[in-house]
Amino acid sequence: MRAAPTPGTTASVRSTTSVRPTAAPRPAAPERRATPGLPDPQPQSQSHPQPQPAGRPQRLAGVATMIGSGLSTQTGAAIGSLAFPVLGPVGVVAVRQYVAAVVLLAVARPRLRSFTWWQWRPVLLLALVFGTMNLSLYSAIDRIGLGLAVTLEFLGPLAIALSASRRRVDICAAVVAAAGVVTLMRPQPSTDYAGMALGLLAAACWASYILLNRTVGQRVPGAQGSAAASGLSALMFLPVGLVLVLRHPPTAEAVGYAVAAGVLASAVPYLADMFTLRRVPAQAFGLFMSVNPVLAAVVGLLGLGQHLGWTEWASIGAIVAANSLSIATRRT
Repeated sequence: MRAAPTPGTTASVRSTTSVRPTAAPRPAAPERRATPGLPDPQPQSQSHPQPQPAGRPQRLAGVATMIGSGLSTQTGAAIGSLAFPVLGPVGVVAVRQYVAAVVLLAVARPRLRSFTWWQWRPVLLLALVFGTMNLSLYSAIDRIGLGLAVTLEFLGPLAIALSASRRRVDICAAVVAAAGVVTLMRPQPSTDYAGMALGLLAAACWASYILLNRTVGQRVPGAQGSAAASGLSALMFLPVGLVLVLRHPPTAEAVGYAVAAGVLASAVPYLADMFTLRRVPAQAFGLFMSVNPVLAAVVGLLGLGQHLGWTEWASIGAIVAANSLSIATRRT
């Protein structure tokens, strides 16, 4: 997940909103990593410099890091789901928010007292989106499985990417993606519409995160805004943690799973993406990120025994192909 959920064609994404006069360095994406297939709306920051020409060893290191980051994200989500019987999706998300906040606050060290109300407004909205995005995603994973939930969530950044373009190839990509979604959500006796709705809510939140992260990046220096939003989101989930501890004391094993989810799905991808973006072009990064729904389906199959039918695999493939086509034909 995270989400990153991001480079010239993905997780930080295309926004058509107006740009404020004062622009600050782009923040490192909080919990969500770069999102594939989307142009980066945020200003370039020191945390994500343009990759310099790299030799073969550096490129190979970048590719290895991308693979590790993607597997870490999906494995973290899978491990977190093992704590659902004890903590539920809400409890797992709460612990994940705590872990993400600790990491981002330690790295960015935001000067909260210097923030103006003009800066706080998008930060507060971003904090709300953080929590809703991860809660809806993990709730969807609990109902429809890791592969389908991540695929539906992926529609958020993909929709922003395609809606901002008028190229014929992007129109074709949108049609392919739409066909995949229709097939994925076709009516049948076993269809969990609540789970599908939660996946689409996660997609809407990821799209909102992308647009809000752009605004925060323009108003707050560096990664301070993202770190502040992550900290606020963790505070919002503090009552959840207190209720769980007092009413339903969690087992050490369940807490361990939730903490592992926070580390693998938030901290590791965040640091890995910083390393990767220094060694590979944004387009290559976006293309690889497009494969995350497939990675999620594979991890769900091997790690959780969540089997998908050929129509589900075809739908996932269509959505991934649509994003890959859009990125691969985009001029850098």
